Amino acid sequence: MRYLAVLLAVLGVALGVFFVVYGEQDDSPGGQLIGVAIAVGALVYGVRSLRRSSR
Repeated sequence: MRYLAVLLAVLGVALGVFFVVYGEQDDSPGGQLIGVAIAVGALVYGVRSLRRSSR
């Protein structure tokens, strides 16, 4: 289960980076904000799941 959480976090960060880059090309600040929110949320989820599984 721990590896699945890490994989989901990595995929979430990759998706967030994609949205930031696409939002920059499309000149869409909303798209960039969504990308940053996805990336930060995925990082928080990954860190929390790793901290919970190490206890």
